[in-house]
Amino acid sequence: MKSQVTGARVRSMLMSTAAIMLGLSATARAQEELNALVWCDHTDPALIEPFEKANDVKVNLKEYEGTGAGLSIVEQSQPGDWDVFVVDGVDVPRVSGMGILAELPKDKLPLGDIFPEVRMDENNGKDGKIYAVTEKFGYNTISYDKTKVDPADMEDLSKLWSEKYKGRIAVYDYYLPLIGITAIEIGKKTAGLAEADLPAIKDRLIALKKNARQVSDVVSSQTALVSGEVDIILGGGEWVTAGLTAEKPNLDWTVPKQGAVRWSQSIGVFKDSTKQELALKFVQYILSPEGQARLATSSCYWAMPANQRAGAVLNDQQKSALRWDKQAGYLKNTQLYPVVNADLDGKMQDIWTEMLQN
Repeated sequence: MKSQVTGARVRSMLMSTAAIMLGLSATARAQEELNALVWCDHTDPALIEPFEKANDVKVNLKEYEGTGAGLSIVEQSQPGDWDVFVVDGVDVPRVSGMGILAELPKDKLPLGDIFPEVRMDENNGKDGKIYAVTEKFGYNTISYDKTKVDPADMEDLSKLWSEKYKGRIAVYDYYLPLIGITAIEIGKKTAGLAEADLPAIKDRLIALKKNARQVSDVVSSQTALVSGEVDIILGGGEWVTAGLTAEKPNLDWTVPKQGAVRWSQSIGVFKDSTKQELALKFVQYILSPEGQARLATSSCYWAMPANQRAGAVLNDQQKSALRWDKQAGYLKNTQLYPVVNADLDGKMQDIWTEMLQN
């Protein structure tokens, strides 16, 4: 009898425990999820967790590099698999032209708070409709160790071709911004580059290569600057050094008098998302002053928030590292990446390869 009672009680306890576990499992499954294709700066828990907690949602992030890689992921996915897309600002027309982005409601976004120069309405929209919003931007320009170089020299782009800094420069190995910077150095506009401009740009690139210690990727260039192997990175900017200035106050960056190249990234919602309302809420959070301040100072890399009101949230050290007070001048004195057709793009890659091999 005792055995039967004990067995019944055990079975009852097991059934109760199972019911509780099933209930917990059902609750876990019921938690809403949002799937986003993003750049690495969105993977910082300090950015994502406040949104998750406020909305009782799990944000699943997949990091990618390069618009081509992002679109390849989309092509291999089922409609509705992805809700949010972070993409290079210059590539928004290409992406929206594919019909994969949803129209965003203008009246529910802080468009009036975005720096006018980076709103890029023609890029982010078409025919009066918007499909993405600029969320962050920065510069391909000059980063340097101000204890090793004359900071006044860094205000003149041509100094990087001088004998004074021979063997002390790392060049960022990415053809588009560096061709843009070189074009600016010889007095050309990035928006109007043509095949006829390439011989002069190529000659100037080869001269730069001869003056440089290395042509390398972001990590290698940044490591060389931090370790003292080089004193300057051409093609760097706030995204290379700003996040390090608390520990490395000797590192700085500037936009020289000739100008530099400006990049931006945009955020949009997939047209096939079944969670349009939640996806829009995520976009609104990212564009809010608080979200912008967290995105600007993400652990992956720092850069300028697109929303001017983020300045009220950033602290003095962060604003100093980002050169917040100089943005008005920098925005007026910088140009976008060259946007060219496939034929000219191929020719640009050819002259970059020739420079590397020279």
